[in-house]
Amino acid sequence: MDRRDFLKLAGMAGVTAALGTSGCAPAASPAASPAASAIRYPQPLQQGDVIGVTAPSAGVGAQLEPRLTFCLDSLRRLGYKRRLGRCLLSDKIVSAPAAERADELTAMLLDDAVAAVFPPWGGELLIDIFPYLDFERLRKGTPKWLIGYSDLATFMLPYTVLTGIATMHGSDLLEAPIHPTAPSLAWWGDVARLPAGASFTQQAADLYQTHDVDWQKDPTATSFDRTEPVVWKCLGHEADPAHAITAKGRLIGGTLDVIGMLPGTSYGDLEGFVAAYAPEGLLFYLDNCDFNPAQYCRMLHHLRLAGWFRHATALLIGRTAAQDLREFTPRDALRDALGDLTIPVIYDMDIGHLPPQLMLVNGALATLSFSEVQRSLAQQLV
Repeated sequence: MDRRDFLKLAGMAGVTAALGTSGCAPAASPAASPAASAIRYPQPLQQGDVIGVTAPSAGVGAQLEPRLTFCLDSLRRLGYKRRLGRCLLSDKIVSAPAAERADELTAMLLDDAVAAVFPPWGGELLIDIFPYLDFERLRKGTPKWLIGYSDLATFMLPYTVLTGIATMHGSDLLEAPIHPTAPSLAWWGDVARLPAGASFTQQAADLYQTHDVDWQKDPTATSFDRTEPVVWKCLGHEADPAHAITAKGRLIGGTLDVIGMLPGTSYGDLEGFVAAYAPEGLLFYLDNCDFNPAQYCRMLHHLRLAGWFRHATALLIGRTAAQDLREFTPRDALRDALGDLTIPVIYDMDIGHLPPQLMLVNGALATLSFSEVQRSLAQQLV
């Protein structure tokens, strides 16, 4: 299915555009809870729209400027205009002082002439911009797509939780020209062109990449080096191929290393998000970037003790490159922290830093299907 076919099918409200070999079928819109506010979705991207490019965490260093240039050119070839921020190019750990990064991100999100904001990648210290952000002011802005993952989740989760505006997790600008990322997964550009009310379904990928992409060596790369089989697993039921589950809820989540700092702060108010926007409960997703298995385990316990899984209908856990620590494996970490939960824990999913990734719309109403013959995630922009 090419991009035109995807948009033709998915652009109609209530139609599930299935990627890969999954076909298409009518999708009924759920009845809205009278007590819940509606998630707000951006207008579909159109040719000629302006995409703002700023780095609210790490900037792009000189060695990767050729990759950035190639990716910006790819946006132009798609018919989009680009607005480059001042907080963008830097070899330091952040692109600019915290206040400047916060001001530029805010300005792009509130500028009606900008249709989407697409940072080049994540980083390490986005959290330091929080004192300079006004989420009530951001809430009053016109919704637009904010696309990113990794350290961008530090902002994207609170932005959706506190404003009710959907965000897209699963790509960054340096990965934007990679299309398709895998035959059965969505591409950011197609999802960003969907209207509110549309639906789309992704199947588990076939293969994944085990290493980081070397953008410096190949600045014009348009594919991932996918070599290893993808196998989604259900914690505690790995030996039972007949085990099947279906779970439904509002998607929310991000990279554990950075969103794990948010419980106990106003930026991590999942209770308020559930009350305001998600009476259906949460499909909560996570990936582990840099934690070893012991750190991974501790942070999962932390989220659990903080009550972040209280309203979850299932946990969706991405692949991790973490190596065993004194015979303690990443699966041991999941079992230790999550093994006695009464909700499904599906792991080794296409989420995180070992590409390809599912496109996950924070705030979308999603249905996970996990069985011997069907491993998929459907999302409704309702």
